[in-house]
Amino acid sequence: MHKYLQLLLRGLAVALVIVWSAGPVMFIVISSFKPQLQMFAYPPSLAFVPTFEHYVALWNEWDAFFPTLKNSLIVSVGATVLAVFVSFLAGYVYSRYAGRLLAISAIYMIAIRLLPPIVVTLPLFPAVDALGLSDTHALLILLYAAFWVSLCTMIIKTFIDEIPRELDEAAHVDGASQAQTIRKVILPLALQGMAASAIFVFVFAWNEYLFALIFTTQYAKTAPLVISEVMDAIYGTNWGVLFAGVTVQLAPVVALVMFAQRLLVAGLTAGSVKG
Repeated sequence: MHKYLQLLLRGLAVALVIVWSAGPVMFIVISSFKPQLQMFAYPPSLAFVPTFEHYVALWNEWDAFFPTLKNSLIVSVGATVLAVFVSFLAGYVYSRYAGRLLAISAIYMIAIRLLPPIVVTLPLFPAVDALGLSDTHALLILLYAAFWVSLCTMIIKTFIDEIPRELDEAAHVDGASQAQTIRKVILPLALQGMAASAIFVFVFAWNEYLFALIFTTQYAKTAPLVISEVMDAIYGTNWGVLFAGVTVQLAPVVALVMFAQRLLVAGLTAGSVKG
């Protein structure tokens, strides 16, 4: 009886977490298909005739939104590739070499990651302007990659730690150079950690708002900025259009996370179990 009570309480806890996390998202998605008058009806009801009027209005009245999705994609993919590439090389060094300087640099990377983003953005603004990088995809790619490279390095390092050093030695005995060993031995076995890191970076870059707000104006503007403009519209917030925009912007990330949830769990639990 005690065992069944534990299972019941555990199930209720999981259900509560799911409702707490997914409830607001489901409300937004469902409301994007509701007529305006039924959107905030109380008590809420799932009995309604779906409509696409809010998506049509988003297309017609906020035509800048969809081009910014392209900007978000360019920046997210670029930041992901750069961050994972650099983190893989750094993770290999931290995994296979030891030294006081490396230990200090690892502590520094973790400590700098704890700083709020706003602390970094304000001093960077005049430097970015002087270099002519304002409102460019390249700047956002560099910022997002730099913001995540420390955490990704530690994740990938943990995966490389699990690769036996004997494989490195065997490759060297067979005449492989260090670059060949990294490319043909370490890289294939660390792909799971790299994929997990890539998902973290992509989701962050796709949804990031603060850096894009400060460093972009028009050319490199991303989708979250347009969504914020819908909220601050002169004639008041059109909640239907806002919910439609959020749903469109959220859909690719939700699909990616659901498709690769196993890799996310692997990244979050890396190093927690020792063989």
